[in-house]
Amino acid sequence: MNHQTSPSTAADADEESPLLKRRLTSSESQIHNSRLYLAVFAAVLGNFNFGYSLVYPSPVLPQLMSPDADPRLKMNHTQAGWFGSVYALGAAAGGLGAMLLNDLIGRKLSIIASAIPCTIGYMLMGGAVNLWMLDIGRFLTGVAGGMTSASIPVYISEISHKNVRGALGSCPQITSVCGSLVLYCLGLVVPWRWLAVAGEVPAVLMVILLVFMPRSPRRLLSLGREEQAERALRWLRGANYDTQVELSAIQHSIRMQSRVTCSQLATPTFYRPIIISMVMRFLQQMTGITPILVYMELLFENSKGLLEPRFNAAIVGAARIISVAIAASLMDKAGRKALLYTSSMLMFLSSLTLTMVSFGSSCSPSPNPPNLTASWDYSSHNIMGNVPDPSHQTAASLIPLISTIIFIFGYAMGWGPITWLLMSEVLPLVARGVASGLCVTVSWLTAFMLTIAFTHLKVLYGLYVPYLWFTVMCVLGLLFNAVCIPETRGRSLEEIENYFRTGRTFTINRSPSPSQ
Repeated sequence: MNHQTSPSTAADADEESPLLKRRLTSSESQIHNSRLYLAVFAAVLGNFNFGYSLVYPSPVLPQLMSPDADPRLKMNHTQAGWFGSVYALGAAAGGLGAMLLNDLIGRKLSIIASAIPCTIGYMLMGGAVNLWMLDIGRFLTGVAGGMTSASIPVYISEISHKNVRGALGSCPQITSVCGSLVLYCLGLVVPWRWLAVAGEVPAVLMVILLVFMPRSPRRLLSLGREEQAERALRWLRGANYDTQVELSAIQHSIRMQSRVTCSQLATPTFYRPIIISMVMRFLQQMTGITPILVYMELLFENSKGLLEPRFNAAIVGAARIISVAIAASLMDKAGRKALLYTSSMLMFLSSLTLTMVSFGSSCSPSPNPPNLTASWDYSSHNIMGNVPDPSHQTAASLIPLISTIIFIFGYAMGWGPITWLLMSEVLPLVARGVASGLCVTVSWLTAFMLTIAFTHLKVLYGLYVPYLWFTVMCVLGLLFNAVCIPETRGRSLEEIENYFRTGRTFTINRSPSPSQ
């Protein structure tokens, strides 16, 4: 067929011309996205559950640490620290497991399999009569969260076409934030056991919908199942879509793949982007985002605000969705480094403010010795030991809420999404699977250590100590961005690879570039 004699030339022309300024090809004009959107919706229910389960301790811990809690389940600060942090260990295990499952059973079945630990974990927590049931349930929901966060983005990228891949690629993060907001809102009216029961609903719905969704065409082609891949792609694109060009491109990509060797990992092209990605994931967690999300209601209990802590948490959850939407609109309009600078500064200023507020509260004299079992409350006195004026206290009580919102907004603008985006841009394709698995493992292990240390530092030294640590980490993140992170906006993957090969330049010298 004449219109298929040079698909690579046509593909190159498509890539070089802006999407909004070129005519759509005959195949693209016949694409129907309704079924693709349905498949993406079914998959991102797993991310919804990830966001829900991540912040589950926020409304639960205040109830389990209260004086009238069930004696069998009542927690001190050490037990609360384990309950909040063990999720990260499960997520690290789930992420590593998903790396194997994605190759063994495919992306779709890996996502479906995540519903097993998720459902069992929520059942254990909902029916818990001992602390070990809560911890194991929390660990299992972490395993499910790690599996979905590693599998769903890959599934979405492989079933989407290039015209919508960018927009659909942001769906996992948005639905995760929505899941957290739903948890905060349900925590206003629903008992903690029923919160666990409610968490099973998205997992069950995900399985029911995904059963009827196609497997990844790329996965099917890698297994040599051309007819099934063609049927899956036609289901996703519409009955009138010409699948041959896209299938040929996928097959060519599969043939070009190779495995990375140890000698390759020793070259700057490989180890520099891997180290940068790993350090970024480490610094991302060390800014304190996970402890703040997990212990949000407990933190607001210290601030003695105008609203109850559960209402403050819901407000922050709503602000987080708005901040993610704003950040998504800025992602392609501003450079990566500029957004990271802005993100670091906003997080630095807000965490510094929280440090000063908590330090002033913890320095107030008290006739009683510190309570090392459950010390989560600020004193109602100021630094001088006097009861503050109510009008001043009203204004001051809004500072922790406003600072937390600014912190979340700053994170959503830069260190949240750009860390993931840069991983996809700078990691070499042949090493991306292993390298991304290492980065995710570093991220979750850091989150585990920081989350469990947070409660101990708070009880032993005061809340200002972990906040001060977060402030210092924001400064280090700003310096790392200035010195080590390249600006990748508007750069081709070949130019980015050349930067790491040469050390400082994006320019490729083998031939003059018309754009230069």
